[in-house]
Amino acid sequence: MNNPIAVVTGASAGIGAATAHHLAAAGFDVVLGARRLDRLAEVARAVGGVAIELDVTDPASVEAFTDQVPGCHVLVNNAGGAKGLDRVVEADEERFRWMFEANVLGTLRVTKALLPKLIASGNGHVVTVTSIAAQEVYDGGSGYTAAKHAQSALHRTLRGELLGEPVRFTEVLPGMVETDFSVTRFDGDAEKAAKVYDGIDPLTADDVAEVIAFAVTRPAHVNLDQIVLKPRAQASATRAHRVS
Repeated sequence: MNNPIAVVTGASAGIGAATAHHLAAAGFDVVLGARRLDRLAEVARAVGGVAIELDVTDPASVEAFTDQVPGCHVLVNNAGGAKGLDRVVEADEERFRWMFEANVLGTLRVTKALLPKLIASGNGHVVTVTSIAAQEVYDGGSGYTAAKHAQSALHRTLRGELLGEPVRFTEVLPGMVETDFSVTRFDGDAEKAAKVYDGIDPLTADDVAEVIAFAVTRPAHVNLDQIVLKPRAQASATRAHRVS
């Protein structure tokens, strides 16, 4: 790998896959990590990158993955997700546990492992994809919003702790993006997932990826701390204009 290296987690589909495409087009050599190795390999072939199996909820998998990364200039923490819409009184602890493992501890593990390489690059950049759920709450979303609030706090803490080091930190907080996010949340129920976007023109994975690529290609002295992006028709996590 002769170009700056970008590592993207959760890169087998959606925002992660789109980000791999945009970063490759911007001149990065891309290392892609995800659990679904067959789909990951397809993305890697399309962008001329390297696919390495990664489960951010498994410390051993994270260690094996990061050991194979020769260097790192950009890390995009994109792996994560939601499970269900349980109200607090009906909360499923296993769903909560998975959301914290995937969103919070996964980000912690990968970032911690790659920070030495990011610093050594002389111009590192950590992008963490959280959500507007990192700033808002909504009924039935306590597990996901709690995890995203925690993930955001972790990322923003790094901004201060690494002050003075050659590493930038950008948090990207998307609103409604039509990917397989809702399919995962609803345990594979594609029909139920599609209803989330009824009557609205949501963001696409490409929209978010383009913003990520813009952030990491700014001059080294420019740090875009937080970028919130939503569809024009969405005002908040609970308020959107839908066309019937």
